[in-house]
Amino acid sequence: MHPRYLDPEIETLPRARLEKLQAEKLASQVARVIAKSPFYRAKYAAAGFSASPRVAAPEDVRKLPILSKSELREAQAAKPYFGDIATVPASDFIETLSTTGTTGRPFHCVWTKNDLAYTHAVMRRTVWTMGIRPGDIVQIGFAYGLFVAGVNVHLACQQLGCLVVPIGATNTERHLEYLTGLKSTALFATPSFAMYLAERLKEAGVAPESLGLRIGCFGGEPGTAVPATRAKLEAGLGLDARDYYGLAEICPGMSPECEAKDGIHFCEDHAIVEVLDPETKEPVADGEVGVLVVTDLSREAVPLLRYWTNDLVRLVRERCACGRTHARAPGGIVGRGDDRINLKGAKFYPTQVENAVRAFAELAPEFRIVLAHDAAKRADNCTVRVELAPGFAVAGEAHATLIERVAAKLRAETGSGLAVEIVPTGSLERAMTKSKRVIDNRKPLVR
Repeated sequence: MHPRYLDPEIETLPRARLEKLQAEKLASQVARVIAKSPFYRAKYAAAGFSASPRVAAPEDVRKLPILSKSELREAQAAKPYFGDIATVPASDFIETLSTTGTTGRPFHCVWTKNDLAYTHAVMRRTVWTMGIRPGDIVQIGFAYGLFVAGVNVHLACQQLGCLVVPIGATNTERHLEYLTGLKSTALFATPSFAMYLAERLKEAGVAPESLGLRIGCFGGEPGTAVPATRAKLEAGLGLDARDYYGLAEICPGMSPECEAKDGIHFCEDHAIVEVLDPETKEPVADGEVGVLVVTDLSREAVPLLRYWTNDLVRLVRERCACGRTHARAPGGIVGRGDDRINLKGAKFYPTQVENAVRAFAELAPEFRIVLAHDAAKRADNCTVRVELAPGFAVAGEAHATLIERVAAKLRAETGSGLAVEIVPTGSLERAMTKSKRVIDNRKPLVR
């Protein structure tokens, strides 16, 4: 095996050859969904396609209409459980998992035997990119059950020759036991859960350098690419933190961060990625923020074409310092389109608040963004609730000074004047899986 790449030929493929491969796979996938999926046939007929459109290059994907998650949910609601989206008969399905449903009704994903083989091949490549190697003791902090990431990360690492510790999410005491006893060398979890484990270890007086951890692969939510969060994860657990992105609907681990830490890499031999303006739906220039749209080139049962992820990224296509040629997103997922907060003309994302709060050693990593409406002033306001880190105590002038410093950092990050409230240490609930840190108490203005 290559020390850096699991599949060196594909991972360093010149872009001209990569784009030729994408065009061939796109033409085949479009023809197949129109021929075999009632859902796509109706959707594309409504868009004016009576037959498969001509596809000669990856950018020809723009001829196709965008696909939203609400369409998928509606299709499955109309014909439970799986809708009429699939391009294979139901007898070919061998596994079903689902999205988390954090933003609405869960979408039920299905796989064929070929789909699982492709998914595990991609995930073996991606975990290798993040530094997982045969012989690693891999501790899984992702949820199992119907959650897509847990079982697929488990199998990919196992297939590489790792010892897998399938603890899952929420069982904090068992995680601490294996981290300190077995000396696991790699940890998969959400950034929020990993941060909580670091807090618990510190409370127990366990020094990070006494652990065996070498690599942390953190996904399921934005955060790892936030500089202050990465620094706290690495210091608190004594590891090298890597960002990891996936989509249950396409591939649960499709975009890893390499040792250069200059963005999550997309596996472009299996997907075409676009970044579109959220309003106009037109492509933005490389390096500009827009919504990630993914076209699945390899999925057999339920391929998603021009799928609007609602995740915000910046995309670049020049060769990475690691030598990989596939497109990547520096800074990872900036946020989600529906996460953006509009406040008195300023627009910002929770990740910006996260970077500000976690820059302070005096503060615990947990926080809440509380939005409310002041009826008297007919204006919205925002308060960021933070905790003091264990062992820190401030009162009087020191308390006021810390609030001023945090508020100044928040203004620099978000461009908005946000109130700061310090609450008792440990009073904010810690997330074991995906975090929910925005509390919106605003009500529609009655005129």
